[in-house]
Amino acid sequence: MQTKDTKTQFKAVLARCRRMFVDKMKDYGPAWRILRTPSITDQIFIKVKRIRTLQTTAERLVDEGVEPEFVGIVNYAAMGIIQLRLGVVDQPDLTAESATEWFDKVTTEAYELMTRKNHDYSEAWRDMRVSSITDLIMSKVLRTKSIEDHGGKTLVSEGLDANYYDMINYAVFALILMNEEVKNETEK
Repeated sequence: MQTKDTKTQFKAVLARCRRMFVDKMKDYGPAWRILRTPSITDQIFIKVKRIRTLQTTAERLVDEGVEPEFVGIVNYAAMGIIQLRLGVVDQPDLTAESATEWFDKVTTEAYELMTRKNHDYSEAWRDMRVSSITDLIMSKVLRTKSIEDHGGKTLVSEGLDANYYDMINYAVFALILMNEEVKNETEK
C-alpha cells in the first residue's frame, strides 16, 4: 500500500524539476520545441549514461553529481511527451507560460500513473538500489530508441509515451531515495 509520504515526496521532487524547467525557460526559452523525439531520447541517454559512469567510477572530472542528471531526465522525458502530442516545429512556438502549462499537465499525468502503479506494485521501488533504477531507465531509453528506429511502431509493447512516463517516474523515485539517504546520514 502506498504511503502518504510517497505522494508528498513525489510532488516535492516534481516541484524541484519544475523550478529547473522554468529557470531553463527563462535562460533559453522553448528552444527544445525544435528537437525531434529521437534527439530528446538521445539527451536522456547521455544523462543516464553519465549517471551510470558516476555510479561506477570514483574519479570525476566535472564537479556535478547525479541529482541534476535525474532532474534532467524528468524534464527531457516531459519534453518528449509534449513533442509527441504537439509535433516538432521549425521555430519555437510556445511561450514560457504555455510550455510550463504543458509541463504541469504531463507531470500531473505521470504522478497519477505513479499512484496507480505504486499501489499495484506495493512500493517495490523503495527496496531497490538507485543503481538498479538507473539501469531500468537505461533499459527504457534503449527500448525507446528501438521503437523510434522502427518508426514508432510496436507489435505488442507500449508506445513511446509510456516509456517516457516510466523514465519520469523512475527518475523521481531515484531522487526520493537519494534524498532519504542524505536525510538518514545527517540524522546519524
